[in-house]
Amino acid sequence: MADRYPDFATLAAAHEQDRDYRITVQDRGTRVAILAPHGGTIEPETASIARAVAGNDLSFYLFEALRAGAHGDYHITSHRFDEPRALALVAGADTSIAIHGRKDDGTDTVWLGGRDETLRDAVGDALRAAGFGAALNTALPGVHPSNICNRTRSGAGVQLELPRSLRRNLAEDGRMIARFITALRAVISTAGLDGDAATRPA
Repeated sequence: MADRYPDFATLAAAHEQDRDYRITVQDRGTRVAILAPHGGTIEPETASIARAVAGNDLSFYLFEALRAGAHGDYHITSHRFDEPRALALVAGADTSIAIHGRKDDGTDTVWLGGRDETLRDAVGDALRAAGFGAALNTALPGVHPSNICNRTRSGAGVQLELPRSLRRNLAEDGRMIARFITALRAVISTAGLDGDAATRPA
């Protein structure tokens, strides 16, 4: 389904913040920012998964639709997602990991995309080692320069597409979400992305 709104300003003019949608930002100055631009009723569980990955120390951004509706009612496609607080957060980070959702396709495979190929591939290896399926995303590769995950200091980030069944299982199974978080956090830590972005060159 096509998006109803071409950008955030148009959406904001038609809806009321904290009634129709909610924005949560925590800028902790880390080199990586964890994103969920399609949370709430748009792609359920993506916001809670992103928040769990960020924990108490990583920067994160959540956009959550609070009202039910057709998929396109609050969905702004990633290369047009220009909410100012999201742009400000990712612009101060070296890279990002964006959590997205997709329809079930009979598998629980995480689709891997984004322009940060090194981090993308490391995430895939870590997820597979933790018992999750992970494969390159050929349908939604997330490589557009304006994709919110790529609007970082490096011009690159990672986009993860999780099927609905996997998101539901992660929400309901504490041990499974712990494995998922541990896998991502291990990659982030190994790459030094949990450090202070302000100490890195632009």
